Formats: sequence, C-alpha cells, structure tokens
Amino acid sequence: MANQTYANHTRWFPLFHFVTFPLLLLNLIFQSVRLYQEPNTDRFVWVVLSVVLMLISLAARMQALKAQDRTIRLEERMRYREVLAPDLAQRAVNMPVGKIIALRFAPDEELASLVGQILDGKLKTSKEIKMAIKNWKGDYMRV
Repeated sequence: MANQTYANHTRWFPLFHFVTFPLLLLNLIFQSVRLYQEPNTDRFVWVVLSVVLMLISLAARMQALKAQDRTIRLEERMRYREVLAPDLAQRAVNMPVGKIIALRFAPDEELASLVGQILDGKLKTSKEIKMAIKNWKGDYMRV
C-alpha cells in the first residue's frame, strides 16, 4: 500500500462507488426511459422503487461514515488528553467535528501547533488543516 498523503487520501469504497451505485443509477435511467416510452402506473412504481433503492444505498453509506466520524472523534479526544497540555486539550475537544477529523492525519509532534492555529482562527477549513500538515500520518482503516 502506498504512503498516504493529502493528494491520495480520498477513500473510494469500490463495491459502493464503482459497482452498487452505478448499477442503481443505470437501473433508474432504464426505468425512467421505460416510463417515458410506455407511461403507466407499473412503470411509475418501478421508477419510484429505483429511487428508493438508491436512497437506501446512500443512507447506508452515510450511516457508516457517521459511525466512523464518531469513532475518529473519540480517538482524537483521547489522543488530545495524552499529547496536548491539559488546557489546550480541553479547548481542542470543543472544536467542530470536521476539524477534529481533519487533525487525525497530523502526527503527535505537529498536533499542538495545528490545534493552536485552529483555535486562533488561522486554519478555518478541513482542507487548510490537512494542507498544513507537514508529516502526514495515514489513516488506512477508513471505510
């Protein structure tokens, strides 16, 4: 596995991104064309069912990502207590979840500096935080 960096840290889940969702999208297009060619209640029901299947698939993916975000937040809060000064750790746990999640790529040596920059308002977005990390710490367990 290649070393993870900002440039390649986006995680694609092949079963979802390249198989399930494209097939569901093709099914929706197919059913919509059939509805256009032959409008009736049955065709309409199939289009609605196709949309529902896509929504179920997206909901399952979003729930997995939300559970992962909660786990990352917990792990990072524990790391703050171990690595940061108590006052900085206390302030860091109250940062927005997106910023906490972005900091998971920062090594312990850079964490205090980055948290300070975030709390001072110098780093405002997740992208800025990730770009400011000098020695990227890969997260290879993501879904």
